[in-house]
Amino acid sequence: MTRNQVSELHEIRAQALAGPSDKATESQHAKGKLTARERIELLVDDGSFREVEQLRRHRATGFGLEAKKPYTDGVITGWGTVEGRTV
Repeated sequence: MTRNQVSELHEIRAQALAGPSDKATESQHAKGKLTARERIELLVDDGSFREVEQLRRHRATGFGLEAKKPYTDGVITGWGTVEGRTV
């Protein structure tokens, strides 16, 4: 049972890192924009970003939002270093 739960957690974390959907990522790129995670990676020193509450989901209702709850929807919080300084 525990192995299944750990495996499920790894799968959920991979979903969170991938973003809400491939379509959303393609839409950002089509507009000449990077995703939030891509921008963070460009800003911070390699491998220094530590995310907080990666699996957080919104609790909004109305406008069909209760059916769309991707992980880290619109917010990525954490810290890393920029030229060795913690930000």
